[in-house]
Amino acid sequence: MSAPERIPPRSVSTADPAAAVLLAQGELTVRGRIREASNAALYCTVTHEGREAACVYKPVAGERPLWDFPDGTLAGREVAAYEVSQATGWGLVPPTVLRDGPYGEGMCQMWVETAPGAELLALVDAEEPGQGWKAIGPAEVGEGRTALLVHADDERLRRLAVFDAVINNADRKGGHLLPTADGLLYGIDHGVAFNAEDKLRTLLWGWAGEPLTQEALGVLEDLRSALTAAGPLTAALAPLITPAEIDATRARVDSLLTTGVHPQPGTEWPAIPWPPV
Repeated sequence: MSAPERIPPRSVSTADPAAAVLLAQGELTVRGRIREASNAALYCTVTHEGREAACVYKPVAGERPLWDFPDGTLAGREVAAYEVSQATGWGLVPPTVLRDGPYGEGMCQMWVETAPGAELLALVDAEEPGQGWKAIGPAEVGEGRTALLVHADDERLRRLAVFDAVINNADRKGGHLLPTADGLLYGIDHGVAFNAEDKLRTLLWGWAGEPLTQEALGVLEDLRSALTAAGPLTAALAPLITPAEIDATRARVDSLLTTGVHPQPGTEWPAIPWPPV
């Protein structure tokens, strides 16, 4: 009798409801290392009950110490960002879980294939951005010359700007923006977020001081409800960040609703991460 034909596992996408279960319960196999990452980041596959996906695994043991964030907390902050993203309904962060792996506990996140040629950032030789673009600020381009760094006036980016203000993202670089072929936009690398002190650093300052959209205000109201003492988002965040950081997140949501505008860059902290892309 011949051996039964092996059925290849079915690929799971970031939008599949089963993605989080696959990440949390599947068998994790390391395929290689992502060398440009500042902390240990491993490219893996995960398989479970006939389903398979590519993912990124960042073990806590591979996190570099930071002066302004407690050691061993970056993976939890990445998962916390996913929980907030889910609570917004915007789906801005790929499915992300905290789990054990070949090198101990760590963050495991679905791999996102980006669309080639998607233009979200640009340098222009002008004093003002053109139509469809928002100014970030001047950037040195060599030989004493500067150009204007701009980002697209894109509703997906605007949602991400609101999200970053809520989670106090200290590192929104261009390389952390992942547009896909089906028109979605994901943000990744949220390990330095949720600090109780104001540390917002981002490229997405184009809407600074402008009124929040009605959609954003509605989402912020939902977040405020979810962040009450007995709220579901508070419960989801409790194992991942500190009580003081949850309180600070709640306060940032309240502040955004009170002012009704996108935040302005602070003066005590560099407003744009380095390198920006």
